[in-house]
Amino acid sequence: MSRIFYFRLMDNTIAKIYSLFLEYGRVFTDSRMSENGGLYFALKGERFDGNSYAISSVENGAHYAIVDQEEIALKSDKLILVPNVLEALQKLANHHRRQFNIPILAITGTNGKTTTKELITSVLRQKFNVLSTEGNLNNHIGVPLTLLQINSEHDIAVIEMGANHVGEIEFLCNIAEPDYGIITNVGKAHLEGFGSFEGVKKAKGELYRFIANYGKAIFINADNSHLLEMSAGNNLKFTYGVNNDTAELKGSLAGNNIYITAKVLFPKGWLYFKTKLTGAYNLENILAAARIGTHLNIDPLQIQQGIESYVPENNRSQVSQKGGATFIVDCYNANPTSMQASIDNFAGIMQSNKVYVLGDMLEMGDDSEKEHQQIVDKLLQMKADNVFLIGTCFKETEDNKAFRKFNTIDEFIENVEPVFWTGKFVLLKGSRGIRLEKVLETL
Repeated sequence: MSRIFYFRLMDNTIAKIYSLFLEYGRVFTDSRMSENGGLYFALKGERFDGNSYAISSVENGAHYAIVDQEEIALKSDKLILVPNVLEALQKLANHHRRQFNIPILAITGTNGKTTTKELITSVLRQKFNVLSTEGNLNNHIGVPLTLLQINSEHDIAVIEMGANHVGEIEFLCNIAEPDYGIITNVGKAHLEGFGSFEGVKKAKGELYRFIANYGKAIFINADNSHLLEMSAGNNLKFTYGVNNDTAELKGSLAGNNIYITAKVLFPKGWLYFKTKLTGAYNLENILAAARIGTHLNIDPLQIQQGIESYVPENNRSQVSQKGGATFIVDCYNANPTSMQASIDNFAGIMQSNKVYVLGDMLEMGDDSEKEHQQIVDKLLQMKADNVFLIGTCFKETEDNKAFRKFNTIDEFIENVEPVFWTGKFVLLKGSRGIRLEKVLETL
C-alpha cells in the first residue's frame, strides 16, 4: 500500500525552509528563544498570535521567521510567508523524518504512556543512541518539534503521542510514520473529547491501524482483552504479560512495599528488577520495556540496568519525603482507571497512618458525576479513613459525611496544619488541574 499523505507534498516554500533548517539546525516557537538563532515558527494560540513577534524575533537573533500574515511578511526579507505556519512545521517535520532510515516506535495509551516511554528509552539507551519525546511534547506541535531533532547519530526514536479527540493519533502517525507501535492500555479519560469508552478505543486504535497498513509490528499486553480485540488487523505482534501463557515475555510482581520489584522470565532464567517506581500497575509498563528490549537484542542484564536506573519525576509514580511524611505522588493526571488502580495499590502497601488526598478527575464530560461517585463508593466500601477529597466534582458526591471535602487545594492547605503530616503515609492522586503537588510545596 503506497504511502501518499498530505505531509508528503513538498512545495518550493517548504523546500526552501528545509534548506534553511539544515543550514541553521534549529527551530523554535517561542520568540523569547531567538537569541540563539534558527527558524522561528510564528504559531497562533488561543491568547496570542506568533506573527506579532516575528519582527522582534529576527531583530533579536532568529535567522528567519515563518509567518502566515502577508502584511507582516512584507516588512522584512527575513520573514517567509506560508499559508499556515502550523502546517508548514508539520510538513517540515515529516520531510525531515523521511531523510533517516531509523526505526521509530510510537507510543500512546490512556495511562502510563509517559512512564512506559521513559522506561523504554532507559532500556534502549543501554545499547543505542535514542531520541525520545521530552516532557509533554506529544501533540500536533510537540511531535513535529521532536522529529526535527533527529540527526545522523540517532539509532532509534521513541515518540509519545497524546490525544483527546478521534483522529489525532492518525494525524500524528501521518507525520511521524512509525515503524512500531505500542498502546499501554485504554480507559475512561478525556471523555469530553472522545465521547465514550468506545471512542477512546477507536482513537487509540488508530495507531494499530496505521502500523497494520504501513508499519512493521506492534508490542502488546497479552493480558489486555481490549487491546487484543483492537489489534485484530495486525499480523505481526510481539507480546508480553503476566497471566496469559501465550505471552512471549512473562513477568510478575515480586514485591510491593512502596517501591515495586518485578520478576521477569528470560530464556536463561528469571531476573529481578528492583525499581524506583511505586505502584503495582507499573508492572505492565516494565514488561513492555523489557519486551521491546529483547526484540532489539539487548542483553537481559542491560535491560535490568535500564529498568533499575530509571527514577520517575514530574509527579508520576514518585515517592517523596516531606514534612516528616512519605508521599506517593501521582498527580500529573487522573481518570477512573488510573484512580482506582492507585487506590488499590495504596491500600495494598503494608504501611500505617495512611492518608488519601484525592483530586477531581477532569474532562469526564457527562460521566463525571457517576465516575466520581463510584470512586467515593469504593472508598466507603473499603472503610478507608483519613480521606480528603479536593475539587468541585468530588464536593458534589454523597459520602454520608465520612470524608472531608474542599473546593480547592488552597482551601485544603489552609485547613490542615503542617504538623498533621508527621509520620503519615500519603497518596496524592488527581488531575493536573487540581495541583495537588502544592501540598509538597508548603512543607
